[in-house]
Order: sequence, then C-alpha cells, then structure tokens
Amino acid sequence: MAERPATTVFSRSTYPEYRRILAILRTETVGGALLLAATVVALIWANSAAADGYFALRDLKLGYEPLHLELSLGHWASDGLLAVFFFLAGLELKREFVAGELRRPARAVVPVAAAVGGVVVPALIYVLFNLGSATETLKGWAIPTATDIAFALAVLAVINTHLPAALRTFLLTLAVVDDLIAIGIIAFFYSTGLQPLMLLAALVPLGLFTLLVQKRIRSWYLLLPLALATWGFVHASGIHATVAGVLLGFAVPVVSSGRKDEPAEGLAEHFEHRLRPFSAGFAVPVFAFFSAGVALGGFDGMAAAFTDPVAVGVVAALVAGKAVGVFGTTYLVTKTTRASLDSSIAWIDLFGLALLAGIGFTVSLLIGELSFGAGSAHNDHAKVAILAGSLISALLAAVVLKARNQRYRLVAAEEQRDDDGDGVPDVFSRT
Repeated sequence: MAERPATTVFSRSTYPEYRRILAILRTETVGGALLLAATVVALIWANSAAADGYFALRDLKLGYEPLHLELSLGHWASDGLLAVFFFLAGLELKREFVAGELRRPARAVVPVAAAVGGVVVPALIYVLFNLGSATETLKGWAIPTATDIAFALAVLAVINTHLPAALRTFLLTLAVVDDLIAIGIIAFFYSTGLQPLMLLAALVPLGLFTLLVQKRIRSWYLLLPLALATWGFVHASGIHATVAGVLLGFAVPVVSSGRKDEPAEGLAEHFEHRLRPFSAGFAVPVFAFFSAGVALGGFDGMAAAFTDPVAVGVVAALVAGKAVGVFGTTYLVTKTTRASLDSSIAWIDLFGLALLAGIGFTVSLLIGELSFGAGSAHNDHAKVAILAGSLISALLAAVVLKARNQRYRLVAAEEQRDDDGDGVPDVFSRT
C-alpha cells in the first residue's frame, strides 16, 4: 500500500484569517492601481518637454540641516514615507509568526523556502550577468530580489482572475517573508557611515514606544513623537531610516491581552486599519512617483540602457530568476517532505504565481538608489530594467493565470457556499 503524504500544503486557512487577508488584499489592490498611475505620470512627465520641472521637483530640498534632515522630496519619500510601508511590513510579519500562517512550522516551511529561493536565485543570476563587468555593477545584486505585492495584486485585478484563497494566502505570506529578507539586506549591506551613538540614542524613544504599546496605550500624541524620534536617530545613525519602521512594527503586540477594558480591536489591528490606507494610497504611490521617473531617451536610449549589464541582469533575474527560485524551491520542498497540494490548486497555478513574483517595484527601486545613487546612469538603467522585467513577468503571469480562470471561478463559488447557513462557508467549516 502506498504511504500517505505527510501533509497537505496550500490548504485553506481559518475563515477569520481568510477574511483578514482579503481585507488586506483589497486595500493593496487599490494601492496597486494608484502605484501604476503614479508610475505612468512620472514616466510621461520625465520624458516630456516639461521634464526639467519633474526633476526640479524631485530634487527640491526641504528640512533642517543641523539635524541632517535637509533632504530632497525624493529622499523624503524613500526614507520617510516608506518607513510607514515598512512599519506595516514589520507589523504583518510579527502577526504571521505569532498568530498567522507562519506560527506553525508545517505551514510555514513552504512559503519561507519559496521566499528564500525567490531571493537567492535572482541574486545569483544578476551576479552571473555582471561578473565580467566593473565591480561597481555588482552592487546591484539585491535589486531583483523583491516582490511588490501591491503591483502584483493590481495585475490580478486587471486580468480579473478569481485566485483561490490558498494561493492568495501564499502570495501574501511570500511577500511578507520577502520583505523581511529585503529589510535585512538593506540594514546589513546598504548602511554606510555607521554612527553607534545615534543608534544607541534611538533605543531610548524605541524603548518608550515599546513600553507604551505593550500597555495597550494608543494615544497618537504620545506614540507619534516617539516614533518620529526613533526614525530621526536611526536616519542619523547611517542605517537606512526605513529600518526604524520595522523595529517600531515589531514592538506592537499582535495578540489581545484579554483584559475586559481593552477594545475589541487589538492594537496591531488598530494601527493597521488606520495606516494601511495611508501607506497604500499615498506613501507608496508618492515614492513611486519620485523614483520611477527616468528619461528614457526614446528607442536609442532604451537600446543603450540594455547594453548595460545592470539592466540585462535585472530583467533576467526578475523574469527567469524569480520564477525558477519560487517555483523550483516550492516543488523541491513539497516533494522532499512527501507533501501533496490541496485539491483546489495544481502545479500550473504555482508556476503562474511564481511568474507574478517577478513583479519587483517599490523595494527594487529603493535598492537601486541605495546601490548606485539617485540620478546615476546605472540607477537609471536599473529603473528601466525594473519596469521592463516587471511588465514581462506580469504579462507572462497573466497568460498562465487567465487560462486557469474558469477553474478559479469554480473554486471561488465553492468558497462562498454556506448550505448550513451558519455564516461561515462550508469549506472553511471543514478546515
């Protein structure tokens, strides 16, 4: 008799977790549409007769120099607004490990392994394309390692695919782990001129912020100044300021204390409800607007960009590297652990999702700037490659996933059926 598989991967989560993930994905989908719009506006403006106005606006400096905070608008967007994005990433990551999909090793091993594969393989492909080039180009090895969840969800919305719950959960979990790896890369490989005293100083407001949130205090007039002080000290320490957002997110409790006087909405949920619309609807699109604008120079300029191994390496890594890394690692881990796929999905679905993971944008643009410097030729070529690689990945994923949409509609209908009328779809009652 054949031995039964040890476990089933990509099975549905609980119904409350399913609803929470759907709410997050809806917000990120709207944010993805705004992200696309901001990118298009930036590209059109940067390649129009009024291009000088775009670059002048991006490079306009505001702030207080004695505190090292006289920054350009583009810099404020990448260091300041993206800290909100990374705060939510830290919050979501902690939730996943404490109360979500990653708290159980059997469910965590596949998305974690897939995320690691989706970072390592693209990085190796980029390095292979740049080994014979100047040492400077190797600085961009981390550019193609990130997956942009908002951009990916916008693509899913455009092609109108009814992706099953298990795949949506996997995509979000993959993106969360991907963000954790990106945070580590930024902190350890892209920090310069480290100032230990400033870093130690950041521990004071961070510690006070942690103390208050652990006591479930949510008064913005107490927490916001401490968060800003933490951000300011981390920025001055030489570590990229977005890391402050992650540290603050990690400090927030994600599980209710159980006290009777605590609101039904937990503190992590409270912050998420209030900040996610701001992050998805304003912070990330504004960052994209200031970062995506690049003078393409017409056909000749595009052709010149792709003579740079940086651009070729980024495109190859995003399109092929992400697909091979995510899908290949998922397949190997599943087979070596004798696991089986949930009956609602097939391997072709996972391949389509792996192609979708090649949409790297927000964090890729940030790492490009950190690698080569804003306004440099390599950074401009990297931007073109990020846009091209993301577009190719999106088109390929759309072809694969759209072909499976009839099957997805059947699964979606099953996930809505509630024959016993208890308010919970029957498929979730059985999980």
